[in-house]
Amino acid sequence: MTVTESTPVKAPPVDHCLSVGPAHPLPDGQDRYTISEVVAYTGLSAPTLRWYEQIGLMPRVERSHTGQRRFDNRDLDWLAFVSKLRLTGMPVADMVRFAELVLRGEVTYQERQRILEQTRQEVVARITDLQGALAVLDSKIQFYAGAGTASERA
Repeated sequence: MTVTESTPVKAPPVDHCLSVGPAHPLPDGQDRYTISEVVAYTGLSAPTLRWYEQIGLMPRVERSHTGQRRFDNRDLDWLAFVSKLRLTGMPVADMVRFAELVLRGEVTYQERQRILEQTRQEVVARITDLQGALAVLDSKIQFYAGAGTASERA
């Protein structure tokens, strides 16, 4: 990854717990990534990153003096968090709402907690359903494994 210059813009503080991904490629203070570097690091496509910005899921992406997007480690942390939210099945509209609440600051902690608790309950229910499905698959796999050896003995 290369280090690129940009004029930093101060954004509101973001939850420190958002660091859910691997270690950052560059240390804080030297962390200016182009969109193509973020694509390579996150696996998200450039159109997806632009869309996230357009809908408010990636608010306040910095720009260089030439207008190019410049991401930092905080943005990488946010994208890792958003990726986890997507895995939960959270609707994009709810993720955008969560991003809006983050921008509003500490006064929204309770509402953010409520959203995450609701999402957690939904994830636990899905896990329970998937465990049931897994048990059925395991049972069928055992049946077919046993049926094949039984017919070979006959």
